Amino acid sequence: MNSITRAVLIGGPGTGKTSVINALKDIGYNVLPEISRQVIKEAQKKGIDQLFLTDPHAFSDRLLEGRISQYGEATNGLYFYDRGIPDVPAYHRFTGDPIPEIYVEKSIRLRYDYCFYFPIWEEIYQQDSERYEDLNQAKKISGIIKKEYESLDYQVIDVPKISIEDRVAFILKYLNP
Repeated sequence: MNSITRAVLIGGPGTGKTSVINALKDIGYNVLPEISRQVIKEAQKKGIDQLFLTDPHAFSDRLLEGRISQYGEATNGLYFYDRGIPDVPAYHRFTGDPIPEIYVEKSIRLRYDYCFYFPIWEEIYQQDSERYEDLNQAKKISGIIKKEYESLDYQVIDVPKISIEDRVAFILKYLNP
């Protein structure tokens, strides 16, 4: 019988999640990358600078679809996700936009086994062409995301502000004590 363990890395933008995901991939773990940058780049090719700001629900619908697809990719073993399905409604809580019931339903139904939270780390935060949030917005988003997962009864594990290698070791030690 196949056994799947899903670990999601959450937190605001620019907190080091993707760096840790890439390090986990480099050492042979199954990883599913953040897909929002892909959605943003596709929209930019069509002349839409920031799809999330222009049409938040179109953006989120694409994210939800992609994250559900990623969730289904797991077949056996340990999988790490750079953000998860509950991030979708969390971002709408940040903007104050209505949250479609499907966002909540999928967040409840498709669950991760472990939830690792990356707190805002001012020293590493950087804006770029796909990350429109300034540091203050990133802080607010970070808190909302953490609360979203907690409201879904996840045990949220805080990842310390240490080197990438030490963050990887922290996560792996937690998963395999």
